[in-house]
Amino acid sequence: MKICSICNRISGNDQDHLDCIQKIRIENEDENFKQSIPEKLDLAKDTLGLGVEVKAILEHLTKENKKTD
Repeated sequence: MKICSICNRISGNDQDHLDCIQKIRIENEDENFKQSIPEKLDLAKDTLGLGVEVKAILEHLTKENKKTD
């Protein structure tokens, strides 16, 4: 038996829990997606072309991202 390095609970095999590994992978993919949103929309080049709703969503995502850091 081993302690899972992600959740710190006992693992029946000598590896981390599969669900813990998947959770970390999904969180990392989600974080990478959030980071790439401004790049995909080319916000640095043209901020006036975006609708009010899109700007609000992007502001919300960046605020949420800063809270978790």
